[in-house]
Amino acid sequence: MTSEKRVVVIGGGLAGLRLADRLGPAAAVTVLGEESHVPYNRVLLAEVLAGRYAPEVTALPAPGPALRRGVRAVRVDRAERAVHCDDGTVAPYDTLVLATGSNAVLPPLRGLFEPEGRDLPDGVHAFRTMDDCLALSAAVRPGVRAVVIGGGLLGVSAARALAARGALVVLAQQGERLMERHLDADASALLAAHLTELGVEIHTECRVRGLVTTGPPAAPLPGLRPGPPASNAGGAGSSARPAFEHRVRAEPGARRGAGAPRKVTGVELADGYRLEADVVVLACGVRPRTGLAQAAGLDVRTGIVVDDHLRTSDPRIHAIGDCAEHAGQVYGLAGAALEQADALAAVLGGAPAPYTGTRALTRLTLGGAGTGSLDLAAFGETTPRPGDDVVRLADATRRTYRKVVLRGDLLVGGVLLGELSTVGALARTWEGGEPPHDLFHLLTDDGGH
Repeated sequence: MTSEKRVVVIGGGLAGLRLADRLGPAAAVTVLGEESHVPYNRVLLAEVLAGRYAPEVTALPAPGPALRRGVRAVRVDRAERAVHCDDGTVAPYDTLVLATGSNAVLPPLRGLFEPEGRDLPDGVHAFRTMDDCLALSAAVRPGVRAVVIGGGLLGVSAARALAARGALVVLAQQGERLMERHLDADASALLAAHLTELGVEIHTECRVRGLVTTGPPAAPLPGLRPGPPASNAGGAGSSARPAFEHRVRAEPGARRGAGAPRKVTGVELADGYRLEADVVVLACGVRPRTGLAQAAGLDVRTGIVVDDHLRTSDPRIHAIGDCAEHAGQVYGLAGAALEQADALAAVLGGAPAPYTGTRALTRLTLGGAGTGSLDLAAFGETTPRPGDDVVRLADATRRTYRKVVLRGDLLVGGVLLGELSTVGALARTWEGGEPPHDLFHLLTDDGGH
């Protein structure tokens, strides 16, 4: 690649900036970053919300003049090989990279939006961007009643952070247990016990039907009918668990309507109970941002479809990070975004090695005053298939739990809570795809060393 070759990257997050850094002076790189903030590490937002880190601590390495902050790409013209931006400028490209990330999914709750409106009620927050984090932080003080909707990784992180700030937190999870995608029942129970000690009230198998707000009535969503009158606060969870098949999301830049602002006062559950709330956090997952790719006629499924060289259906356009779908999988993890950026830098530099996927490790630290912290890690397939072998080590006194799944002679996944000294050795064995030499030794505190 020569310095005359123009590379335009749409997205100033972790993946886009990593790619720009790896390409260095080998190309004329322009990064279009929609957010006006200094680029930041999204993984650390929960620590900012908890008050443990200042926002400045999350800053990524300075990208230099390659980054144009506060500029949103609105259209990709493949015929002209140009990106049109919201400020009227046009960025021509020889190679275009889509690193557009993902948006928070907003569940179809009654009361979420006004008729023809796109604004959330006051007190209702997504938890995805620095703006989300700062707005939520400003709304939280000791004694505030907060309801977190969603018990996955994001919801657990938000609930822990809010509790650390002194909020009275209720976590409503539609599924049977917390972090279902990563943890088995035993590990999830330990996690729930730890959050309870931090002051978080947990309701599983709990379907939220709608929001209670002040101000003008909100628009009912198709297929949602008014339920029975809500009771007093302190509701129990419902055992009904219908899936949320249809999602909607608010686009950035939406403006508040002319009517009086609405404010959330509670959350209605499907069984009729009401949870009083001053703050509601929507932590219902994320969805790849594929709008630009779809409008440009690229192949899109769940994410923007890419091959082993991270090329889209247009060979001049690549995609990496949360928006990319490789071999049927959208990772949505920082580790995968970094690996894809490195792989694409090699492709564009003329030394391509096929990207074969990422073996992702999920880690989370849940801190708490007086109760210590709880570390957890999960990798690979944590739910065994028929015929798999499972090895568990649990210590109720030390509140540690370790489980690995073996398929034949190979380690295919594992979960660790409370003590992660062995996770490095286990992850290396898993990533290497070789039979573990001494599995029990790998599960002990010295991690096989």
